[in-house]
Amino acid sequence: MHRWSRLFIPTLREAPADAEVASHKFLVRSGYIRQLGAGIYSYLFLGQRSINKIIAIVREEMDKIGQEFLLPGIMPSEIWKESGRWTGMGQNMFRLQDRKGAELCLGMTHEEVVTDIARKELRSYKQLPQIWYQIQTKFRDEPRPKAGLLRVRTFIMKDSYSFDLNEAGLDVSYKKHDEVYRAIFTRAGLSFVAVEADSGAMGGSQSQEFMVYTEAGEDLIVSCPKGDYAANLEKATSRLDPVTELEPTGDGKPELVHTPGKASIADVAEFFQISPAQDIKTVAYMGQRLPFAGGQIEEKPIVVFLRGDHEVNETKLASVATADSFRPMVPEELDLYFKGPGGFLGPIGLTVLPRETLKVRGGYYDPKELQQAKEKYPEYRSIPEDLSAVTVVLDKSLEGRENMVAGANKLDYHYRNVTPGRDFGWTVSADIRSVVEGEACPVCGSPLKIGKAVEVGHIFKLGRRYTESMWARVLDPNGKEVLPTMGC
Repeated sequence: MHRWSRLFIPTLREAPADAEVASHKFLVRSGYIRQLGAGIYSYLFLGQRSINKIIAIVREEMDKIGQEFLLPGIMPSEIWKESGRWTGMGQNMFRLQDRKGAELCLGMTHEEVVTDIARKELRSYKQLPQIWYQIQTKFRDEPRPKAGLLRVRTFIMKDSYSFDLNEAGLDVSYKKHDEVYRAIFTRAGLSFVAVEADSGAMGGSQSQEFMVYTEAGEDLIVSCPKGDYAANLEKATSRLDPVTELEPTGDGKPELVHTPGKASIADVAEFFQISPAQDIKTVAYMGQRLPFAGGQIEEKPIVVFLRGDHEVNETKLASVATADSFRPMVPEELDLYFKGPGGFLGPIGLTVLPRETLKVRGGYYDPKELQQAKEKYPEYRSIPEDLSAVTVVLDKSLEGRENMVAGANKLDYHYRNVTPGRDFGWTVSADIRSVVEGEACPVCGSPLKIGKAVEVGHIFKLGRRYTESMWARVLDPNGKEVLPTMGC
């Protein structure tokens, strides 16, 4: 117990000039925190007192389902290379070397560490299930730290990890985490919403975020006003209204039309007197994959076709096309794969890779070594030897469409009467577009709303991504070695 006069609570009359978010202003003015550097803060007496209260709630609820660990904040690169995330984390990870030149990193998450413990210590299904958690300082090299404690380079996080024998067990562990998180946020007095989310660099088959609506948030949440649906924009879907098809011209086959200088969707729509929804947009990428155990970044051509009034959701595309990141094709690559210039790209005439190629190293291979690979590996035999072959992703909204307008892969020319499936094929069809506010809820049809929010929790079904890549095994009831399945 201390007298108020003896407490260190340095208050300010005015907020710092760089404080834009209300919470940041209040925390600084009331003496809870002080900034040391970009995204680096000291928690003073009142700040640490509040954190201790939050930690007490988290620990009390987590102890109901798991066991508390304390894992190292610094890790060797080897385990991250085993999982394939040493390069996959990109520049967000703080990397360093010790005096002997060994590569290390500061912990931003601990899947690799717990999997290393599991593979060394878990031997039998009798030791499962397990739920391990920790409350620890994490490090992330944020490129643009801002908004006070909302985006920082060092932060306190509770992370937990489950190990189960099979998917049924994983479902139970996932549900336990869901219930505990809801209890934590309710006790903390937060008005939160649970939404469908993308798993991102964590991997896995399913994930759910717990979000709090705030104008200071950087996540966009798509929700139904009736409460029937909520998802992060990266994952959200909607129900589209049908589009009136154009009447075919001539014999109904693709017709080449001179469209001088009409390189944008708006210009093309005006020229043909059509809606952008009746035009096919072409987006050309080089997909990039970061390989396991280090090595060089691999690239492959990925071409997306979608409605002219839609935008590509690169998070959805990454999952469908097995890519970690994307970059736009440069003119030389456009010439190789399309034989035409940007602004007039289209689907007719492309050499399309079959769907089976996605099963061959995710579609990443060296075309120059293809013949040798075909002789050695049967799965490569479905791949055409044309060096200009591309992975084509068709947005679901184009399935069943007819008589559309598309680029002709020729300067100042477009085709009309283009029908997907008849005039061109694709590698895979999927929902890869971003939802727009006002579109219909996929559950009840009500107009969807999009609002800003901040993530306060995230749970995942990781599956066997880490136990497989890091060779963690246990014996099942029949004495057979199996991969445990993970959640977090």
